Amino acid sequence: MTQRIRFPFCCLIRGLAFPRLLLFGVTCPSVVCCLLLPDLEGSAHLLLLSRNKSKHELGYCETEAKLALSLDFWTLSSENLLAVLPVDPVKENYVRKVKNCIFSIAVPTPLKSRVRLVAVSKEVLEDILDLDLSVSETDDFIQLVSGEKIVSGSIPLAHRYGGHQFGIWAGQLGDGRAHLLGTYMNRQGEKWELQLKGSGKTPYSRNGDGRAVLRSSVREFLCSEAMHSLRIPTSRVASLVVSDDEVWRDQFYNGNIVKERGAVVLRVAKSWFRLGSLEILAHYGELDLLRTLLDFIIREHFPSVEVAEPNRYVDFFSVVVSETAQLIALWMSVGFAHGVCNTDNFSLLSITIDYGPFGFMEAYNPDFVPNTSDDEGRYKIGNQANIGIFNLNKLLQALNPILDPRQRQLAAQILEGYPVLYYTRFRELFKAKLGLLGETKGDDDLIAFLLHLMEKTAADFTMTFRQLSEITQSQLQELNIPQQFWALNMISKHKLFPAWVSQYLLRLKSNMNDSDSERRKRMTTVNPRYVLRNWMAESAVRKAERNDFSEVHLLQHVLRHPFQKHSAAEKAGYSSPTPSWAKDLKVSCSS
Repeated sequence: MTQRIRFPFCCLIRGLAFPRLLLFGVTCPSVVCCLLLPDLEGSAHLLLLSRNKSKHELGYCETEAKLALSLDFWTLSSENLLAVLPVDPVKENYVRKVKNCIFSIAVPTPLKSRVRLVAVSKEVLEDILDLDLSVSETDDFIQLVSGEKIVSGSIPLAHRYGGHQFGIWAGQLGDGRAHLLGTYMNRQGEKWELQLKGSGKTPYSRNGDGRAVLRSSVREFLCSEAMHSLRIPTSRVASLVVSDDEVWRDQFYNGNIVKERGAVVLRVAKSWFRLGSLEILAHYGELDLLRTLLDFIIREHFPSVEVAEPNRYVDFFSVVVSETAQLIALWMSVGFAHGVCNTDNFSLLSITIDYGPFGFMEAYNPDFVPNTSDDEGRYKIGNQANIGIFNLNKLLQALNPILDPRQRQLAAQILEGYPVLYYTRFRELFKAKLGLLGETKGDDDLIAFLLHLMEKTAADFTMTFRQLSEITQSQLQELNIPQQFWALNMISKHKLFPAWVSQYLLRLKSNMNDSDSERRKRMTTVNPRYVLRNWMAESAVRKAERNDFSEVHLLQHVLRHPFQKHSAAEKAGYSSPTPSWAKDLKVSCSS
């Protein structure tokens, strides 16, 4: 039985009781290609681009120093996956139960109406995919990222996985509207997997239509790039295209179905394997395949784990436990709530994936739930650390059938260490947010005291820490809070705020070889001025629905530099209190 996290932040300060806080079988690739190509007619077409003559098995840009100006010498490959991991022998694309494989071949279904490019990430194109930004203006690029055509060397795949959803085993899930196009090796030698989302049905679509809508796609595009700029491990989005195809969605699961526009994003990640990738194999007793997949993942993505080591699965589990704790602590440090922390949405590489009804907490509230369909608040922000334990325990249950008794005991002990790993990282992050150097006994209490005041005054999470980064110690000492520091003004109304300020200033004096200007400079590099607030995303979506993508582009630019002050962002009110029209705005659930 896994333990729930009990943190020392739940303590008494000056006799004041604090509430619970934030602590809150192998298929030959050539055979696959022969099976696939006859089925391309009527679906995505093969984009016959010149193959480069690189000796690399993976897709590769031959030019070492320059970016590609076209897709002519740019290729993908599925060989690294298909040489090891078995593919579903049934090649027809219809919804079904699939067993004894990792992937099914599934070709994207092109959108019917004219496709328009909404946005691209210059950083992803140039730094990850070796493509000059000008390539995004070509027809070949639009056809590739919309699923209309397939680059030579690519064998589109849909991944089979399962998962626990809201704590209950959901059976087979899988890529129901996503297509893995292949792997690209860039000029730095990095391998990236490219995946289309919203590109049509697969054998795992269940009752879905295989599509994504503009609303959710704009949110994913902006948030994945924002999280990267916040230095939080995440999948990335290279591009977003929209069509006039009609897609019907019940946004809030309240029976009100509305017509929306179909969209496709091109996502990239080092790997799209998730906890549910292993769970489904253990659930159906496919243990040899479980070992095969694990060994592949370890060999490709866990260099610190020796694949020939008898205890490799325990070592692998240890890394996943540690990095999951680190990731969730990072989420908490910026007030990010994922919204749907199911095991099928938790990456084995501990990166943030599958952006759905996420939200950045505005008023500090450990019970903040961005997902309006989460009636019980299972995935509220203050419970994310405990959900991490739950999900890792499900991963351990999937590994147990291939571990011996001693290894099971070791793995269980590793999981028991998760609370300390999480708390240690959480503490480091929040100390940095307050500009604290060194170790002092009362640091935990100081952080907890501030969070308590924020909760009681509903102070803005992001701007409280940001404005503490900008205010001088003399202004704090005199309790002279400038008017523009609206979040601090809100928290200063609490009668205990002067007591906290006194403790904080006393603690800052213990910082060795520090100055007030250095403190402020240091704090502004870890406390963002801008995060993707729900109302900001909603404003961009509403304009995008009218083919006005100006705010998507503005937010993309602002969120690439979240720690820097932008005049356009200030004019748009991105660091101001939530506008009145957005006070009761809800995060839509369906995507």
